[in-house]
Amino acid sequence: QVLLVESGGGLVQAGDSLRLPCAASGRTLGSYSMGWFRQAPGKEREFVAAVRWIGDSTYYADSVKGRFAISRDNAKNTVYLRMNSLKPEDTAVYYCAAAYSVIPTAIHQVAYWGQGTQVTVSS
Repeated sequence: QVLLVESGGGLVQAGDSLRLPCAASGRTLGSYSMGWFRQAPGKEREFVAAVRWIGDSTYYADSVKGRFAISRDNAKNTVYLRMNSLKPEDTAVYYCAAAYSVIPTAIHQVAYWGQGTQVTVSS
């Protein structure tokens, strides 16, 4: 089982940057790929970014491509989401996610979810 704890959210202004860490713990982490999803008020949860746990392959939603970057620190078992040039449209609860043997780009692929961290971007 994998436990995910994300943090780093907060209230920022448009154009600001944030880095969200997600600390992962559990068994067989090498079999899991990691991702980030978000859910804005009144909206469905949507894919943001993902990274293969072993290797450098990354995947991004079109809405964040070029602004967000997902990365990992395997020594710390931590995945990060660096968010630059934040927009009010990025306001959402951001969820860390882990998937077994697949790259998590859809919610049905997610095996484990973090509790979520709120990111609010004011204009």
